[in-house]
Amino acid sequence: MNHLDPFREKKEEVKHYKYPLERLCVNNCSIAIMLFWLLLPLAIHSSLAGPLLAQEKDKRLLAEKYLRRFYGLPAGLQSPKRTGNFKSTLKEMQSFFKLEVTGSLDDNTLDLMTQARCGVPDIGEYNHFPRDLKWKNNIVTFRILNYTPDLKKSDVDRAIRTALNVWSDVTPLTFKKLYYGTADIMISFGRKEHGDYNPFDGPNGLLAHAYPPGQGIGGDTHFDEDEHWSKDSSAYNLYIVATHELGHALGMAHSSDSGALMYPIYSYATGYPLAEDDIKGIQALYGPNPDHKKVKPKPDAPQKCDPDLSFDAATELRGETVIFKDKYFWRIHPQMPEPQLTPIKSTWPSLPNKVDAAYENPEKDQVIIFSGIRMWALNGYNLVNGYPKYIHKLGLPKSVRKLDAAVYIKDTGKTLLFHDEQYWSYDEARGTMDSGYPRSIKKDFPGMDDEVDAAVYHYGFLYFFHDQKQYEYSYRARKVLRILKTNFILGC
Repeated sequence: MNHLDPFREKKEEVKHYKYPLERLCVNNCSIAIMLFWLLLPLAIHSSLAGPLLAQEKDKRLLAEKYLRRFYGLPAGLQSPKRTGNFKSTLKEMQSFFKLEVTGSLDDNTLDLMTQARCGVPDIGEYNHFPRDLKWKNNIVTFRILNYTPDLKKSDVDRAIRTALNVWSDVTPLTFKKLYYGTADIMISFGRKEHGDYNPFDGPNGLLAHAYPPGQGIGGDTHFDEDEHWSKDSSAYNLYIVATHELGHALGMAHSSDSGALMYPIYSYATGYPLAEDDIKGIQALYGPNPDHKKVKPKPDAPQKCDPDLSFDAATELRGETVIFKDKYFWRIHPQMPEPQLTPIKSTWPSLPNKVDAAYENPEKDQVIIFSGIRMWALNGYNLVNGYPKYIHKLGLPKSVRKLDAAVYIKDTGKTLLFHDEQYWSYDEARGTMDSGYPRSIKKDFPGMDDEVDAAVYHYGFLYFFHDQKQYEYSYRARKVLRILKTNFILGC
């Protein structure tokens, strides 16, 4: 008898069958039961295929709408021309945002398409206006037509005036407020279709838009009243959005520099809002401030492959690696083809702009952030109650005013805290500093520099970062295995 025959006589014990119904089928079962098992995989596949196909269709529709609005993707084209236009336009969008240019609708691209942003197109040619428009006079008038109920009128007035001052500080422009009549820049709040045939889309998504200098609607600046506006980080900050939009009203286009105010994606930050890219752009239109007023632009966004790049801090966060530099951080994940650069304040508004050290305690599902003499505890993207605290609560001497690096060693349950040429060992389970510390970095980690900028731990290996070098250190063998560039971890 063929040993593959499913109906051979020896199939009598229930334990020989994967499913109990198979035994019944051998004993003269109905064809319906047999068909049930044969068709079950097809039924499951069919039940799953519908939602999966629907999800892919929804993603494609979202992407097409985004590309039509901000990158001029033609509507109503037939395949294959439509497919070709979609792919080339998607590549243009990915190139603008410095994503990996694939022409494919990957997770990074979709994630960016869902972020709150300005409603002005990113590519100037699709803005339906000639380029390099500017106001002919250096005295520009503005009028606030109505106010949002989210803020006091005085707060709205202050946000608009402060936003205009940002631009006048670096140009010869002065701004005069009108209380009636027609001004160069007419400012208003409105919902959905609000009179310019350029509707808003409800909460989140499009926050505001403005028109470049010119007659009629030129210069007008509109804010979406379906958003919640604030004067801090609790909602969309009116001052930050207004400064961006008024840049458009003066003739500025979007910037692909993620550190620039004219970058199209909203992010909250404190301090002076203009980057060098913004200042060069506005001064190309109007020239510098004739009073030679000195302003210090915020630092440019760091470039991951800059040969002089060094890190401020590094940590793990729920399977990702997070690298801090200036006011930004990179997210590195195995499923992300490119590290993603994001302003710190846009993700954690309560954190400072500068991070000195950081580490993750996965058992507590917390990341500890150090800046100066204070530390913050994060549970994912939420601040843990009771923080910030002083770093001396850990048992560090009062002479330590900041940490250089921190790293949790999962195998030992200890956190190593680095400062200058020394380090401490903190026992997470006991919540106390180990005795016998501080100790010398150079002595205990042979082959290393005597200072550390950042550190992470993976599967028995410590990765130390100092200046432009990355050291791969075997924690068990107590030796440096190789030395790489600091930004090797960023794919450079």
